[in-house]
Amino acid sequence: MTHSYPLHPGALSIDDFDYPLPDERIAQYPLAERDASQLLLYKNGTISQSVFRNIGEYLPTNSLLLFNDTKVFQARIIFYKSTGAKIEIFCLEPSAPTADYQVAFSNPGQCYWKCLIGNNKKWKSGSLKLSVNIDGETAILKAEKIEQMGEASIIRFSWEPEHLSFAALLDQSGLVPLPPYIHREADTTDKDRYQTIYARLKGSVAAPTAGLHFTDRVFKSFVQKNITSAYVTLHVGAGTFKPVSAPTLGEHEMHAEQISISAQVLKQLITLSEEGEPKTIIPVGTTSMRTIESFYWLGVRRLKGKMDEGNPVVKQWDPYDPAFDTGVSFHDSMKALLDFLESSESTILIASTQLIIAPGYRYRVAGGLITNFHQPRSTLLLLVSALIGDDWKKVYSYALENNFRFLSYGDSCLLLP
Repeated sequence: MTHSYPLHPGALSIDDFDYPLPDERIAQYPLAERDASQLLLYKNGTISQSVFRNIGEYLPTNSLLLFNDTKVFQARIIFYKSTGAKIEIFCLEPSAPTADYQVAFSNPGQCYWKCLIGNNKKWKSGSLKLSVNIDGETAILKAEKIEQMGEASIIRFSWEPEHLSFAALLDQSGLVPLPPYIHREADTTDKDRYQTIYARLKGSVAAPTAGLHFTDRVFKSFVQKNITSAYVTLHVGAGTFKPVSAPTLGEHEMHAEQISISAQVLKQLITLSEEGEPKTIIPVGTTSMRTIESFYWLGVRRLKGKMDEGNPVVKQWDPYDPAFDTGVSFHDSMKALLDFLESSESTILIASTQLIIAPGYRYRVAGGLITNFHQPRSTLLLLVSALIGDDWKKVYSYALENNFRFLSYGDSCLLLP
């Protein structure tokens, strides 16, 4: 593994993380069976391949897999103006008075969301209306533009009858938010297949795609090797898959995403770090990786007295700040977070992260990664490079030469540096 990068990634040129990805290699549909995808294996610099349903054979005995249990919601709503103009509203995240997804989904009568507007120039003013049938009851959903925020707008949604939840309205009227590189409309199979089988908490506009390959059969195969599971949450925003457009990483502002971890999982991780035989923690997907590494840095912030307890945030460059990087153990960081939850009599810690993981980053928690193949010039590719160095080029060349399918509905790889 060759690491030829500076200690601080701000100087990195994004041109060094480009590769040719032909359109025909981007999977447009999922395979008939989730666990039938190809699996690229990278271990200590050596590359081989298998089928995903056999992944348990290649995972370290007694390892812990860390999953993101977020659930994709049907974030795209199509309205038509009286003129016939089609307006698409893409819900990104809830806005004031609440940033809590579950509250925003369950609120009766109205809610505010930060949204992207398709065909925005055709919607100058006024409200849009949509008739929705829910269990034989007709509901009227109304959208009004409140404020412009850069590329996005704050939209006030209101509806009658008011007793209905926004979640129920989206379930009936919304469309699955497939990524822009999938060149087709979402169909009924995407409701199931663009969702992990363990998805629990609604809030993502994109699936944590590494988890799409897992089946009950795969989970059952872990028992023999004592491979266990834990769940965290990161609500995936549209920015996750956006390529870096700035020439250097220092000019790129990382998107913020909401993350959460329960006291129960913190206790599980603390116990894990106290056991004599060290266990390998392997995040499933880049979102799980960013979540657990972010919570490590949040614990460091608390120990340094720099955590905003009302609005805990991990900033983009925290890990690269010498004031933070003072060798705090994973155990002590998790213990600091658990102590905070217990002192505030809470069972779940909700925070936000802007953490960017790029070459120069030293992993504090993860000992490997299960992931799909990512877009050129993306922060996700930078995260992979931080784990396996320049060998990412070998991995991606192998995948291209051996007919692996790329991106969300594509194949998978297990990276064990």
